[in-house]
Amino acid sequence: MPEKFHLALLIHAHQPCGNFEHVLEKAYASSYLPFIEHLEKHRKVHLGLHYSGPLLTWIEEHRPEYFSRLKNLVQSGQVELVGGGFYEPILVSIPPEDQHEQITRLAAYLEKHFGKPPSGAWLAERVWEPQLPSALASANVAYTLVDDMHFLAAGFEPEELFGAYIAEDRGKTVWLYPGQKALRYLIPFGKVEDVIAYLRDAAAVHPGGVAAMGDDMEKFGVWPGTHEHCYKDGWLSAFFTALEENSDWLEVSTPGHYLESHAPLGRADLPTASYTEMMEWALPTRVRQRYHEVLKEFGARPEILSFLRGGSWRGFFRKYPESNLLHKKMLRVSARIAAAPAHRDGAKSSAELLQARDLLLRAQCNDAYWHGIFGGIYAPHLRTDPWRNLVRAEAIADRETPGALAPRVELLDYDADGANELLFTSLEAQALVKPNDGGTIAALDFRPSAATLVNSVLRRPEAYHTRLREAAGKPATGAVASIHEQTRVKEPGLERFLRYDRWPRHAFRVMIFDPDRTHADYEILELREDAGFAGGVFTVKNSTPNEAELFRADSLTLQGKTDSASSKLLLLKQYTFSPAPNGFEATCVITLKFKETLEKPLAVGIESVINLLAPTEPDRFFETPLGKKNLRFSGSMPGPILRMEDGWQRVRVSLHAPLVEEFWVSPIETVSESEEGFERVYQGSQILAVWRPPLTTQKTWSTRLVWRIEAF
Repeated sequence: MPEKFHLALLIHAHQPCGNFEHVLEKAYASSYLPFIEHLEKHRKVHLGLHYSGPLLTWIEEHRPEYFSRLKNLVQSGQVELVGGGFYEPILVSIPPEDQHEQITRLAAYLEKHFGKPPSGAWLAERVWEPQLPSALASANVAYTLVDDMHFLAAGFEPEELFGAYIAEDRGKTVWLYPGQKALRYLIPFGKVEDVIAYLRDAAAVHPGGVAAMGDDMEKFGVWPGTHEHCYKDGWLSAFFTALEENSDWLEVSTPGHYLESHAPLGRADLPTASYTEMMEWALPTRVRQRYHEVLKEFGARPEILSFLRGGSWRGFFRKYPESNLLHKKMLRVSARIAAAPAHRDGAKSSAELLQARDLLLRAQCNDAYWHGIFGGIYAPHLRTDPWRNLVRAEAIADRETPGALAPRVELLDYDADGANELLFTSLEAQALVKPNDGGTIAALDFRPSAATLVNSVLRRPEAYHTRLREAAGKPATGAVASIHEQTRVKEPGLERFLRYDRWPRHAFRVMIFDPDRTHADYEILELREDAGFAGGVFTVKNSTPNEAELFRADSLTLQGKTDSASSKLLLLKQYTFSPAPNGFEATCVITLKFKETLEKPLAVGIESVINLLAPTEPDRFFETPLGKKNLRFSGSMPGPILRMEDGWQRVRVSLHAPLVEEFWVSPIETVSESEEGFERVYQGSQILAVWRPPLTTQKTWSTRLVWRIEAF
């Protein structure tokens, strides 16, 4: 009797750190629970399940009965629980010691709660690099799953992908399953009979072989339309029934069980890769658009598609400097914790550092570092969670390091972009000044509240914006489709908000512009400010632990014209960072020096960018003479003081601008793609303190803007 063909399913469930409670509740009710309920009714269907640490700990606290049901499935041999990084990091992006701790922490958790340590590991977003076998093997991982695309990119033929292989790095090995993309799209979006036909055809050519598929549990209930499709319309029940009915030739195995009884087909030396969609998302927008057109042109020619792939996951650090900055802060905090003395004050010190390490590992959760459909760089709550954890972890490391609480300034290339930054650190705050971007502040962390106040993102063209414009006004179809093939919108008219920023969303940028420009021009990004002084390179004149002085000398250009020799300008920026009652002050004094008085007047603004997150919550607001204003407020406010409050982070921010004419306030709103469709997301407010200095009668003028930050 010929050996049966095998199907190895590895279903992955994850919710990122910092996700909303109602999102977890909905995902549990619509996907995680009904999936297990269906599995319990089909005992011949064996598979691997992976749950990330953040989701497991939420289930443990809120749905402990789920653990009991899962434990029964594990003990019966129907389910194999698969490990991975506890907080679902992209393993290649974190330090080796953190890789090891992430993997062993989840393994220990699974052994404690379910009685067995895992033999396999889920690879977050299937991001593979050739050095991973060493990292995985050193943490006792026997196997993982990647995509067929990884293998095709290494020169494998499609017919070679119905077995498992050995990957090796420096003598360390791990087994690799190639996940079939065809199955990823058929399950659950194709007809059940088409899935069975695919498997039967494979079995005829590869007797005793295995077809593997690894994908998200959320597509069985969370993705739009899939709850009705999988459960109400019965797709999942029909699928499990069909697998059982074909058990005479098909064995549905857990991934580990198949490996116990089969030999590897050979070596697999794979290049850096992820799944096809991820590698497309990682490309810069214009390149991504061209790549997408090439994919469409050759979509019917799989022999060519195997040679086409996008960028590496690390490309997100170039595409999104906000992600790069967060990543480099994570690396810095990891190094600072590792360098802190372990037992300076005995057990308490050790416990503090253990807490700091946990906060660091949480901050390595992958979702905030990228953007595709599920990626969270545009989701402020997901972006803020790692930032807050890193602020807290770094503050602990400083407390545990002798002398680290004294104010200090470091000149270093913090974000690894080839240009030095100034990093100011004190007991109360940390500020990163970028001389090569207009002498602006890219990040300002207020330690008493663990709040990172700038925390915005550049509004930039995304490839899917074209799809949004094309879809505007077109009716939606009712068909259930893969998340990659849908165009849904959460509100009509989103295309009106497709505005693209000229500069990174940093604070204390100096705008010099035509005084005829208005708030309306500022809101639609048509201020037409001088580019050199707004975003050019400033020279650091001097710096101390509390102060820095930067300058730029250049010709002033407005409306594309340099009017006369008198427009040669020296702009000085002086920062002062100091403690204040219940908080901290950041002061920026600017001085404009012209060789001669100007023939025409001009306007000068200093821009603040502040993100207090949820704009419609009643505990977050602007204070105005007419009462509280929603954070989505757009318009002018009187000076010289503008106050904002965040009741969740328990922080107040007051902007002091002496003799200012007014503050121009406008929300920063991105239009991004999520699993539920296109949505408008508040990314903070841009606030321009506006002056009209008398530079037609005097050659030098100075003013200042002060941020006073208080905890309450």
